[in-house]
Amino acid sequence: QVELVESGGGLVQAGGSLRLSCAASGRTFSSYAMGWFRQSPGKERDVVAVISWSGGNTYYTDSIKGRFTISRDGAKNTVYLRMNSLKPEDTAVYYCAALEGWSLYEYDYDYWGQGTQVTVSS
Repeated sequence: QVELVESGGGLVQAGGSLRLSCAASGRTFSSYAMGWFRQSPGKERDVVAVISWSGGNTYYTDSIKGRFTISRDGAKNTVYLRMNSLKPEDTAVYYCAALEGWSLYEYDYDYWGQGTQVTVSS
């Protein structure tokens, strides 16, 4: 059984930082791209950042460029999202997902975590 488990969410003041983790189990995700998505109340789930299986290719949505960093540790089967200079508009449920290949579209992803809440107060 494949499982993705996010952690690291919480409440933080604007300008603060958080690091999200996504631990994968059930198989080796070394050949999988990993993505972080987020969904705010009343809005669609959008891509935040994606990292290729090798870690050599990354994508960031414009609104978080320069503030967030995606990385992965193959030995730990874990992907991270370091979030700095957080803003109230970053408040959302953050999900990690995996697919064999590369995509920015949520419907292409095969595996999903349960999500972790990030709340940024002003």
